[in-house]
Order: sequence, then structure tokens, then C-alpha cells
Amino acid sequence: MDVKRFLRVFSFRLLFAVCALNVIGILAINSATNQNMSYVGRQAAGMVLGIAVIALLCFVPYQKLLRYAVPVFVLCAILLLMVRFFGKSVNGAKRWIVLPALGQVQPSEFAKIGVAMFFSWLLGKNYESINQPRFLLLFAAFAMIPIGLISSEPDLSTTIVVAVSIAAMLFAAGISYRWIGLALLVAVPFAVSTVFLLKRGMVPFLKEYQVRRILAFLYPAQYADANWQQDNSIMAIGSGQLFGKGLNNNTLASVKSGNFLSEEQTDFIFAVIGEEMGFVGCLLVLLLYAILVYECYYLAGKARDMEGRILCTGVGTLIAFQGFSNIAVATGIFPNTGLTLPFISYGVSSLLAFYVQIGLVLNVGLQRRDIYREDDMPRGRVGFGGQYR
Repeated sequence: MDVKRFLRVFSFRLLFAVCALNVIGILAINSATNQNMSYVGRQAAGMVLGIAVIALLCFVPYQKLLRYAVPVFVLCAILLLMVRFFGKSVNGAKRWIVLPALGQVQPSEFAKIGVAMFFSWLLGKNYESINQPRFLLLFAAFAMIPIGLISSEPDLSTTIVVAVSIAAMLFAAGISYRWIGLALLVAVPFAVSTVFLLKRGMVPFLKEYQVRRILAFLYPAQYADANWQQDNSIMAIGSGQLFGKGLNNNTLASVKSGNFLSEEQTDFIFAVIGEEMGFVGCLLVLLLYAILVYECYYLAGKARDMEGRILCTGVGTLIAFQGFSNIAVATGIFPNTGLTLPFISYGVSSLLAFYVQIGLVLNVGLQRRDIYREDDMPRGRVGFGGQYR
């Protein structure tokens, strides 16, 4: 691809949104950790490495990368299994392993890459059979591998995010609305019965602390002590008013100086942004996420084949849902969970995993179907809407 074509089709809006969110995150982490350069330095190094990964991914067509979707998926499954046997336990959950030369990593974050690659490859190759019961059973069996392993850590929030991403990819591949309706007929009564059984301690697949968080959300008056972090987060966001108190403020009433929140550089980073950057800062973050997700879906619509379409949809949905969930927790809309805010929260594993996914999306954008002549299109592939080219 020549330079002119590259500059014309490369999604600079997507790259700008990602980098802007990352810079805001570094500023917020610097303030949340009281200018601890160890945290800030690692996050900044993660940003530099992430941009380098994007640059490398732009030179390798995603079709070639998807040839390794199965080995990547198997590797991710092995890493998740290693968590069960060799994982490092923190606050009652095993989510991290220590690898030579890499240090502590969280395999569930990198599993998101494997999920995006594997299911876009699987659905792209079998889109004609997508509504057949036999294929859907096979698809469900593969989906239960990452979902089951992540859930057993336990990490319910990441499990839900991954499940939503897989469901979005299945929808983008053209699943029949009849199957969607059938799934809702099963899911809605299941969710209602689960809520009913929660109070009676009769939900075996949830840990005690997970049950308590959900009950605290449903019955806040009865579990007021369990909501103190979210209550303090809401107060911090509100105290920022329009323009915030300013970065690195050291007032005793701030969330970081008063120890009103734990892990404010990760799960509750949005509270720090709301307090120190105000409503304007929060609105800027939401706008940047809107640009990011829109670009992912836009490039999905322009993808030259079904694999690219599904890949962009899966990544866009994962980032949208995880970002929404983190902010929803910080503002009291969702029960308390342990999700990071994409590109903003501290965590090099999470940051690099998201950069890889964005690199894949940008790669799809570089080969969008509207820049090719009809005779340049690869035969046997499908464009947006499932029509052969």
C-alpha cells in the first residue's frame, strides 16, 4: 500500500482517541498514587510499547494473523489453566501468574485477544452454518472454555464482559433472530430466579463476596456497609462540580488523601477523574470512548470480509461494555466489580491487551473494501451483509 492510500484509509481518529484516553489515564494515575513514578513509569512504558505493537500489526495483514487463531486460543487456555494451579492469590481471587522475564501478568486480559481472534476466525469460516444446531453446540462448547476458566478464578465481571463480546460477534455473523428470541426466553427467567435465590444462599456458582455485592446493590438499606466505596466514589465525582479541583490536589477530603477508596488507580479511577477534572473531564472521557467505539463499528461495516467484520465488532463491544461497566460501578449504576477502565486504569497487562486489539482493528481498516476495485477483492470471502464479492 502506498503512502497516499495509507494516509487516506488509516483511522487516525481511532488512534487519537486511544492515545488521548491513555494520556488522561497516566495523569489520573499520577494523581491517584500521589505521584508514584513507579506506577506512572510502567503505564507510560506500556503506552510506548502499545503504540509500537500497533505499528507492527499494521504491516501484517490480519488474514495472516488469523491463521494462528487456534494456537493463540490454545495458549490463552493454557495460561488460564496455569492460574488455577500456579496463580497468585490476592484478596481471595487467583487472577495473576508470574512468568520469567515478564513478571506478574493477568492471563484473563490476554485471553480477550485470543477470544477476538479465534471466534472471528471460527464464525468467518462457518458463517453459512451459523444457524444450524450442530454448529451452535460446537460454538457454545468453545465459548465455555474461556468463560468457564475465567469464572473459576473467580472473576465474574471479566466473565460477563467476555461473554457479551462473544455474543456480539455471533450477532455480527448473522445469527437468526429466532435463536436470539429463544436465548432471551431462557435467560430472562434464569436471571429472575437467580436474584430470587441469592438471598437464600442457593446460587452455587457465586462466591459469598459476589453475592454480598449483588445484594448490596439490590437492597442498599440492608447492606449499607458494603456500598461505602461506591458511595464515596459518587461523592468524589459530585465534589468535582464543573471543572474539578485540579490534578494532584492534596486536600484531606479528596479520595486519595482521605483513603475513602481502595485501588483508586484501577477500579475507581473514574472517581479521581470526576473529582479532579470535573464534569468537563468526565464528558471528555465519554466522548473519546464514543469516538473509539464508533470507529470500531464503522470499520466493521467497511471490512472486506466476514472475519474482519466480526473482529471489529467483538473488540468494539468489549471495550464499550467494559468501559460502561467500570463507569457504572463508579456512579452506582452497577454492583461493585473489579473491572479496569480501558486505556485509563493502571495495569500493563490490560493496557497491552487492549492495544493489540486496537491494532487488529486498525489492520482491518487498512484493507477496507471501499478502497479496492471489484477485481482486487479476494474471492470466496464475504463483505458486510454476507454477500459474496
